Parts: sequence; C-alpha cells; structure tokens
Amino acid sequence: MYNILVVDDDKEIVNAIEIYLKREGYNIIKAYNGIEALEKVADNDIHLIILDIMMPEKDGIETLAEIRKTKTIPVILLSAKSEDYDKISGLDTGADDYITKPFNPLELIARVKSNIRRYVDFGSIAKKNDQNILKTGELEIDDETKKVTVDGKDIKLTATEYNILKFLLKNKGKVFSISQIYENVWNEESYGAENIIAVHIRHIREKIEINPKEPKYLKVIWGIGYKIEDI
Repeated sequence: MYNILVVDDDKEIVNAIEIYLKREGYNIIKAYNGIEALEKVADNDIHLIILDIMMPEKDGIETLAEIRKTKTIPVILLSAKSEDYDKISGLDTGADDYITKPFNPLELIARVKSNIRRYVDFGSIAKKNDQNILKTGELEIDDETKKVTVDGKDIKLTATEYNILKFLLKNKGKVFSISQIYENVWNEESYGAENIIAVHIRHIREKIEINPKEPKYLKVIWGIGYKIEDI
C-alpha cells in the first residue's frame, strides 16, 4: 500500500482528499502546516505528497524546499487559480505537478496514480536487455539502473525529469509538442501543461547541458515543441 501525505491548513479539503484516495486503496497521512508535514516526512515512508501552497507558519514553497534537500518524493502542489506565480515558483523549487482548486476528484486521482507510477518505476530495476541503453553523443541513460551520464559524469534527475528525458531520448530526432510530451509521460490528457513541461525541460537542460542557453542535446523547435538531437 502506498502512503500519501496530504498537507493543507483547510481540514475539510484534507478530509475530502482522504475520502477520494482511500477509495483507490491508498493510505493517507495528514498534516495541516509545513512544520507538521516535515515531521511526517521524517517519520514515515511517503510515496507522494499533496501540498498546499498557501499555509501559515511555513508555506508550501518553503516546505517543498526543505523536502527537496533530502527527498525525491513526487510532490503535487495545490493552488488557487490566482496563484500562477506560486505555481511556477513551486515547479522551480522541485514540484512535479500541480492541481488548481477547486479540483475534479477524477483529475486528482489520475495525477496521483501517474506520479506514483513514475516514482515507483524510477526506483525499480528493469530486466536486462539491449534496449536499456539509450544514447546520443555523450548523453546516456541506462534504464536498468536508472543512471544518467553526460561525458561519463553522473547526472541526478527527479523521477519526472528522468521520464521526460527518457521519452525524448527513445525518440531522438523527433519533435514533440508540449501536449504530446505530457500525454506520453503522464499517460493522461494534457490540460494547461505548458508551465509544467517548460519548467521541467529547463531543469533537465541545466543538468545535462554545458551551456543551457546553447543546448547540444535538448533542443526547442520554436512554435512546435522539443526534441533530443540525434548525434
């Protein structure tokens, strides 16, 4: 059973999310502020965090920054429609995804399942076969060990970053739109995914490129999408 930490100062929202996700077989751990959330992360084996942005004492962005110092647990931010700047700030800090309040329970469940699946797959060991090695130039993914290297140097990616890079590298030379990337990595319909994909792409570039402003591997095709160069 997977443990999901739900963090929001609004107890009604926490209880509603608990009802939705318990029906799907998840175990719910609850917290009502950032400080309490950090204690729960330290004391429990958490597989995903649903984290509200606006909270007293320690807000969601500060809490996320603390979590990212030691954990790669997927984090879905909860935000109001008016909090676009905070969404971007959260993605920059290391969030994997976000959901806007009020949310559709079916969308919430789909996002949770998608993020947990990527996280679990990222930590699993694949069966050995020749297709496990994906490479272009000096950029290489070993999907057996989930190891990413550039010029022989290890690159540390989150599960979401890894899956985006893996998808593009498996299809090197092909251009994919933001919607196509989202739908293939998240396995759900793309809706308002521009910010999510753009920030993750920027993070990947910062990690794999010598000069992210003049990328060798991860290219943007303006007005169309992104691709991994076939070198």
